Amino acid sequence: MNVAAPATLTRDEAFARIRLLRSPNIGPVSYNQLLRRFGTAAAAIEALPDLAARGGAPYRPASVDRIEAEVAAVRKSGARYLFHDGPDYPKLLSALETPPPILTMRGDPALLSRPSVAVVGARNASAAAVKLSRDFSTALAGRGYAVISGLARGIDAAAHRGALAAMADGGGTVGVIASGINIAYPPENAELQEQVASEGLLIAEMPPGTEPLARHFPHRNRIIAGLATGTLVVEAAPKSGSLITARLAAEAGREVMAIPGSPLDSRSHGCNQLIRDGAVLVQSPDDVIELLVGFEGQPRSTFCESGPSFTQDVGDEPADIAGLLTLAPVAVDELIRQSGASAGAVQMALLELELAGRLVRHAAGRVSLSSN
Repeated sequence: MNVAAPATLTRDEAFARIRLLRSPNIGPVSYNQLLRRFGTAAAAIEALPDLAARGGAPYRPASVDRIEAEVAAVRKSGARYLFHDGPDYPKLLSALETPPPILTMRGDPALLSRPSVAVVGARNASAAAVKLSRDFSTALAGRGYAVISGLARGIDAAAHRGALAAMADGGGTVGVIASGINIAYPPENAELQEQVASEGLLIAEMPPGTEPLARHFPHRNRIIAGLATGTLVVEAAPKSGSLITARLAAEAGREVMAIPGSPLDSRSHGCNQLIRDGAVLVQSPDDVIELLVGFEGQPRSTFCESGPSFTQDVGDEPADIAGLLTLAPVAVDELIRQSGASAGAVQMALLELELAGRLVRHAAGRVSLSSN
């Protein structure tokens, strides 16, 4: 086994963490809960079948062979794992309510400690917007900023290229992809993605070999927003993925900036809408730097040390939560009130249902029954 682990994490436990996260029905929330309850991923994996059985379904964790193959693929691609409690894990990303527990990366992790700004926008961008993205990113990287984007067509690609052109001046670029670390998407950006990995930093949350699916892009967007002190939207249509990134940045307490555009061009409507709703209008790289200088992102919580307790009080009865759930999302706090059970008992019941594939977690701490 060849897993690079934090100094306080053994290789076996690092392997077990990867296996835990890749097991069925395990996401960042349940991963966090299991580590907090059982102390180690190895102990959590042993408990999974019993927990799922109480939720009403059989359970089989990810196989050792599958994880060994994944680790080999990560090593072959020249990447390594980044664990949530490792020394290289970025502080700004850890400030998210549920940061990604494990990432893979290729390149220079020192970029994660630089002042940073996300530059995002339309895939079918106008020529003027592409030039703005490139010029802004060159200027920002030239002032020591790490420019973060998603390696998509249009604005993203221009941002990476602009930042790469100024790396000699102390900045750099970080690409966050929705696929596995060894998959290039879109294909025409394969050379650019390799350049970002070789000269900057490339980050993926999905396992190696994963093709990018539509449901993966919101996860990628939350990482982009979480890594940056602020997000600049250069050009975007309404309801675009760039606006999702901007919303996630605002929810994380980061600055949201936008370049205004003509109301006659639908590709500018998203930026104009952001400005109308409170984003800062910027017209030059100096505007961005002035806004972000002195920003200090303070984590709102520490991963695996916060959240509701899962230690049930003496005398607690198991909470019968399934009967209170429907397909409509409901807040966990409301379930605690209606059930009369302790927070720990309710959270454990929800975890058991999730492992059994009967529960879906939604934004803002809401849950519902699965429609499957």
